[in-house]
Amino acid sequence: MKALLIVDLQNDFLPGGSLAVKGGDQIISLINALLDLDFPLVVASKDWHPENHGSFAKTHGKEVGEHINLNGVDQILWPVHCVQNHVGAEFPLALHIHKIQKIFLKGTEQAIDSYSAFFDNGHIKATGLGSYLQSRGVTDLYIAGLATDYCVKFTVLDALQLGFNTFVVIDACRAVNLHEGDDVAAIREMEHAGAHIVYQKLILQTNR
Repeated sequence: MKALLIVDLQNDFLPGGSLAVKGGDQIISLINALLDLDFPLVVASKDWHPENHGSFAKTHGKEVGEHINLNGVDQILWPVHCVQNHVGAEFPLALHIHKIQKIFLKGTEQAIDSYSAFFDNGHIKATGLGSYLQSRGVTDLYIAGLATDYCVKFTVLDALQLGFNTFVVIDACRAVNLHEGDDVAAIREMEHAGAHIVYQKLILQTNR
């Protein structure tokens, strides 16, 4: 069975948000078009951080972009973003959220960050997404969202490790690109691990 996973398409990652991804708003209409297709299952992930989350530079009195050791894992420090129950953590109003059947929250504990929608960065705890998809008989997983070089990439790598036939809808993703070319490197890493890089337009054409 096929499923569509929307990764972290949240206000704080869109233009005007505290951790804006350039062009992040451009993928909303692309994902809405995917939602109009006959995917038997649609799920989404959300960053859902406490106010003093360990990935925030402010929590440690440090600068954005610095690195620390967080619970035994190297952690880059980010601006405060996607705080629980704040508007920045919500989906944009333009997204057709009524098509989403289940939402999985990540990064919910102060000392554990989670780029992947499946596990935290140290693979200490699972979000429940993997077991949920397996229980529903999902074999083919299509992934779109933000950001290509972080949460999408690590979600894809974990999906492959869990045995899902994984497709990255690459034109329905956007990258942070802290360093020039991070997006290209992420795509290569995902492909090398076994992911299929596909395009939203081709998916729409083949499902008409």
